[in-house]
Amino acid sequence: MIVLGLTGSIGMGKSTTTAMFADRGALVWNADAAVHALYAPGGAAVEPLAAAFPGVVVDGAVDRTRLAEALGRDDTAFRRLETIVHPLVAAGRLAELEAARAAGVRLAVLDIPLLFETGGDRAVDAVVVVTADPDIQRQRVLARPGMTPERFAAILERQMPDAEKRRRADFLIDTGAGLEAARAQVDLIMGTVLAPGWKPPGRTLPAGDETSHEGA
Repeated sequence: MIVLGLTGSIGMGKSTTTAMFADRGALVWNADAAVHALYAPGGAAVEPLAAAFPGVVVDGAVDRTRLAEALGRDDTAFRRLETIVHPLVAAGRLAELEAARAAGVRLAVLDIPLLFETGGDRAVDAVVVVTADPDIQRQRVLARPGMTPERFAAILERQMPDAEKRRRADFLIDTGAGLEAARAQVDLIMGTVLAPGWKPPGRTLPAGDETSHEGA
C-alpha cells in the first residue's frame, strides 16, 4: 500500500482535495477529525486530559475553549497536551492503516496540516502539497465566519510558509485553477504512484521508529 502525506496552509483547499482522492477509492485519514474523536464523549483523550487539565471536560467531552484557556495559562501545558494526544493519534492512524492494508487498499492519504512541522513527512512514501495563489488563499480564509485579518496573520505565523512547503513537496496540487484542474492533478498523482514499478522518493525514518512501516 502506498501512503501519501497531504498538507497545505490554511485556505489552500485540503478538504476539497482529500475528498477527490476519496472519490477515487483512496483511504483518507484526517488528523483533525482524529483529534475531534479523541475529545468527544467516550474518546480516549477525555480522561487523561481531565486529569492533566482540571475543568476542561464538560458533559463528558473536552471543551476546546477551556482547553485553550488552560494552555494559555501555563508555558509547559502545550507539551503536556502533546504527550497525551500525539500517541493516541498515532495509534489510531496505525490501526486504520493496518486495517486498510489487510483489506487490500492500494492508496492511503494522510491529511495532516502540520505534516512538515511535526516531521510526519518522514513517515510517508511521498508528500502532496495543496497550494493556491496568496490572494485566493486570503479571500477564502477571510470569507470564513468569525475570521479576521489579524487572526489569519496569526495562523500563518504558526505555519510553515507555502513557498517552503512547495519546495519540499513531491507533488503539487494548485486549487486556484478550479475544481476540474485539481481533479486532473489528483488523477495524475494517483496514476503515477500506483503505476507498476513506481519508487518512493527515499523518505526514510530513523532506525527503530515505530511508524517506519506505514509506507510499506
